Amino acid sequence: MFIIIEKVVLGMALLRVISGFIEISAAMLMIKFNSVEKAIMVNSSLALIGPIILILTTSIGLLGIVEKISIMKIVWIFLGVSFIFVGVKS
Repeated sequence: MFIIIEKVVLGMALLRVISGFIEISAAMLMIKFNSVEKAIMVNSSLALIGPIILILTTSIGLLGIVEKISIMKIVWIFLGVSFIFVGVKS
């Protein structure tokens, strides 16, 4: 019995694994530096990576289903993602 994984799902999952690896590496760096100032610097750099991963995984997913949904639904999805960024902007 073989399990067939779609390329789009695999790409999205790999991006999330890479993101998780980056997060774990950042935590290890914080522990290694043992400094609040450096930990804040590492944490701030993660603030750039999170949104990039979100946009990439959403884009890959949408490209995978673009032939199955209408253009208007794609616009709504991108609008929703944009609202997320506006809502969390400080």
